[in-house]
Amino acid sequence: MSTRKAEQSEATRGRLLSVARELFATRGYAGVGTEEIVRGAGVTRGALYHQFADKRDLFRAVFDQVEADIVSAIAERVLQEEDPLAGLHAGVVAWLDRCVEPDVQRIVLLDAPAVLGIEEWRAAGERTALGLITAGVQRAMEAGLIERQPLQALAHAMMGALDEAAFYIARADDKQAARRDMEAVLTRNVDTLRA
Repeated sequence: MSTRKAEQSEATRGRLLSVARELFATRGYAGVGTEEIVRGAGVTRGALYHQFADKRDLFRAVFDQVEADIVSAIAERVLQEEDPLAGLHAGVVAWLDRCVEPDVQRIVLLDAPAVLGIEEWRAAGERTALGLITAGVQRAMEAGLIERQPLQALAHAMMGALDEAAFYIARADDKQAARRDMEAVLTRNVDTLRA
């Protein structure tokens, strides 16, 4: 009996996350009410508050889901490369590709820093993306492809550059042109690290 309840609870949570993600991506956090989310998910308001403390908590879960999807996609692309420096380049390209997607722009880059606060937003990036960046840089250093330097400092500097590139793209009128420009700049930055 408890297994069935757990499955139903998980299904309810999944429907809420799916509907909320779509609505937050198209209209933004401020443009979506909880009544619309529960109606779209086919659940009661009580079911929403059983799963999440409030709308902000639901948004946080959606944001975490989008972040996990991004990191998973980037890791997949990076791991296809045997050469560690090519892996760093692939990671940059994969991140920039995600930055032009409307749900990433709206949820991760525009709404999350405002809704969750910049500190929580940064902490999420440190939990997810920073480890991937650090591993890629360490791998390139160990292979002798980039000059040895303070690993954590370099990983944080790279993450800062990637975040700033993402904000630049999200706020640009021509997002594809901004994405191309940032790829050229960031690729050159990675190349300057060569030993």
